[in-house]
Amino acid sequence: MDEGTYSDPEVARLLAQHFVAVKVDRDEHPEIDRRYQRQVGALTGEGGWPLTGFLTTDGAVFLGGTYFPPTDGHGRPGFRRVLKEVSRLWKEEPGRIQENAEAIQSALRRMRESHAPADRPLDAFVAAVRGELHSSFDPVHGGFGMAPKFPHPTAVEFLLWDGFATGSLSSTDRAHETLTRMADGGLFDQLGGGFHRYSVDEAWHVPHFEKMGVDNAALLAAYVEGASRFADPRLEEVVRSTVGWVREVLADPSGGFGASQDADNAPGDDGGYFTWSRAELKQTLEPDELRLVSRFFGVGTEGRMPHDPERNVLFRLVPLAEAAEGVFPPDRAGPALARAVEKMRAARAARATPLVDRAVYADLNGRFIGAFARAGAFLGDRSVTADARAAADRILRESYRAERGVAHRLDPDGPRGYGLLEDQVAMAAGLLELAGVLAEPKYLETALSLLGIVDREFRGEDGLLRDLAPALYDGPAVAGVTEPSYPLEDSPHLSANAGAALAFVRAASLTHDERWTEKARDLLRPVARRIGTAGLFAAGSALAVGLLDTPPATVVVEGRGPDAESLLLAARRAWHPNVWVFAGHPPPPFTLPGELEALRGEGTARALVCFGTSCAPPVGDPAAIAPLLAGGGRPMPGS
Repeated sequence: MDEGTYSDPEVARLLAQHFVAVKVDRDEHPEIDRRYQRQVGALTGEGGWPLTGFLTTDGAVFLGGTYFPPTDGHGRPGFRRVLKEVSRLWKEEPGRIQENAEAIQSALRRMRESHAPADRPLDAFVAAVRGELHSSFDPVHGGFGMAPKFPHPTAVEFLLWDGFATGSLSSTDRAHETLTRMADGGLFDQLGGGFHRYSVDEAWHVPHFEKMGVDNAALLAAYVEGASRFADPRLEEVVRSTVGWVREVLADPSGGFGASQDADNAPGDDGGYFTWSRAELKQTLEPDELRLVSRFFGVGTEGRMPHDPERNVLFRLVPLAEAAEGVFPPDRAGPALARAVEKMRAARAARATPLVDRAVYADLNGRFIGAFARAGAFLGDRSVTADARAAADRILRESYRAERGVAHRLDPDGPRGYGLLEDQVAMAAGLLELAGVLAEPKYLETALSLLGIVDREFRGEDGLLRDLAPALYDGPAVAGVTEPSYPLEDSPHLSANAGAALAFVRAASLTHDERWTEKARDLLRPVARRIGTAGLFAAGSALAVGLLDTPPATVVVEGRGPDAESLLLAARRAWHPNVWVFAGHPPPPFTLPGELEALRGEGTARALVCFGTSCAPPVGDPAAIAPLLAGGGRPMPGS
């Protein structure tokens, strides 16, 4: 709309003459965006961005929509015509405007007051989500649903848990298939790493090119899970590449991570930075490299851009050995591809680069802190964990207040945006992961303090969590912004209520304090009642329910030296849906199962593995840890 509508001279004239125009950055003010999405959605039945609302003087919507072209077209009324008609109504029929505004508010009240008739058993809720995930799974391309296709990392993590808990090979295989297909598609930047926003086609070939931090943080965590669950080198490669892109593009020298990278590098552009013509490839590569790259990355096939078929999105079409047939012998194919990719990266770097939003938001940084902590532990790379620590230290130093929690954003003149649920939940969850990896009390203590604020300040009807706490909120109080609003469904990002439930579960497993388990259960009951039919968009809550009844795993690696380091790395690369791994016995306030504490050794390198409160015999062989965790402490066949 910026390029095609607001730049139109007649639109600009009408806006200046008849309206007060206000543009809101939804990243800076998610609470404002959430409420106007709901108001416009109640009127039109659709939402999304760009969001266009016409408001009364007290901030209530009376007309709205999403995209408006400057003149009639694309099946939508032109903005010129809309502006003229709204201006006429305002002057000549103000009663109709007031009626519309009141009708929207009445619809919102009815939505708020509607309740499910009875509690939904949590096991039935999980079963319903499981069934919906399998029914919406795309057996041809992986993922869920049809075009446009979004990644749903929490749904993948739910399927991984389901395979562990129920032995469902179908769930396990579909999780693996989805991770692999997304990684091999154009959704993943095959040269620079990191994931684009979504795929416009169902086969993951052509993406919308914006790279969102929130997507990449969630996908990084999911790929760490997948790489450890399947010991799959390709998934580990995606972990390394995504970490590399985040560090190169979003990392802030002062600590923390920026928000996103644009899709385009100039007005009228559509993915030009990320796509390739055959002529550009020919200028960059030697003839044999060109043949290899064209085959391997599907140049000239399904990745051609619809508006310009000469430009290609790179995706992995065939295995490398097949792409190299008749061009490079098998032992030279890998090095040849690596050389070609480096040449292409260098050529791409010379292009005009899409802008990066370097704003530092607490919710996004909480997600990255958790993902980088887990990735660093999995990769055995302390520098990755150090990036998570630097982000956490900056947020806690500059925006955390013990009585208020964390602010949403770090502005040049100080922190702004206290009182938003998602910031407290995401930061607490990230600090829990960092605390578990580093065994540092300050991160655990702050995480528990934030969860205490969540539990105390954000409770609303039925015990659900509101998206903001009026007593803490310091943002603009317009259009009922402090009225209750409950983020319950994954969209596809993990909802704040599901995130809180998962954080409560993780806190319980880290501290062995069952109060957090009960808080999770008390939250999930009304969540299940409200969104029991949400299917795919309830995967985060269903995962939290599943983990409630899955005994958590705790691993303590004792001793020092190479043998202990081998055990520690093996434990951190092994998979269990809810595991904590410590190098030695952690200090208070960390707590361990009593049986594990009783097993303290005399310095011999060994791993102590417990499930819930029951412990397995000490382990001295690194290769024995992964199957032990995968078994979850259950008796093995024949034992």
